[in-house]
Amino acid sequence: MKLVLREALLTFQRAPLLSALSVTTIAFSLFVVGLFGLVAVNLQQALSEVAERVEIVAYLLPGTPVETVTMAVKDIEAFPEVQSATYVTEDRALARARAELVEFRDVLQELERNPLPASLEVKLKPGFRDADHVNDVADRLRGFGFVDDVRFGRDWVEKLDRLRQLAAAVGLVVGAAFAVVAIIIIGTTIRMAVLQRSREIAIMRLVGATDGFIRRPFLLQGAIKGMLGGLVAVGLSFAAYTLINRWLFHAAFFSREQASAIVAFGTLIGFFGSSASVGRHLRRV
Repeated sequence: MKLVLREALLTFQRAPLLSALSVTTIAFSLFVVGLFGLVAVNLQQALSEVAERVEIVAYLLPGTPVETVTMAVKDIEAFPEVQSATYVTEDRALARARAELVEFRDVLQELERNPLPASLEVKLKPGFRDADHVNDVADRLRGFGFVDDVRFGRDWVEKLDRLRQLAAAVGLVVGAAFAVVAIIIIGTTIRMAVLQRSREIAIMRLVGATDGFIRRPFLLQGAIKGMLGGLVAVGLSFAAYTLINRWLFHAAFFSREQASAIVAFGTLIGFFGSSASVGRHLRRV
């Protein structure tokens, strides 16, 4: 293993310019993928923030005892989809309306009787804020005898679902396209490095070296170049994120796991690209 590592590192000394070109090409190829990844991460975060506003409001019949509502709140919070259930009294509903509907404040102040019903505001857990789960929870709320009506903005929730599906589909297609282009560019770059040592490979074959012995330094070299390219790509993505965050708008960056995945992806591309290039060349020698 030490011999393989030494041979792989010697390649960087023998051809520093070509090695730097390989790493740079890999880095910029993965940087393009990283930029698209940043867009996907921020779009997903924006949709998650919008989804947090998904709420089901169950309006209660007048005169419903507080004890009945309190027991119902415990039952509702036991639903696997429910994050919280909040009881809003008639007085609190009126106070909220006066605070939020400033243009109707005078009208609301002159009311002799509170026309607003008490309600239960139900928030769902992440992963359950789609139309199917919202409809299911709303149907169960309608089953309580003291519930007069249930509202949750059906059209809005369905549009949010369609937007999430569209974003996922576009992200998959465009991300896959960028990844394929990166693989082609990186494979070509590594093939140049293999061709540079074609005479050396031919001599090694003549003196009896096995294909595995010849292949291993190239595989390790490709993996190292891919790893370095991935690290540089993450650094470039962070620089782009910093500029966007400073001059355009507040953005989110990759998590540690996502950044590690980019580096791992670069390492794998370098490894398999080198494997394909060396294997093709060995078959011709």
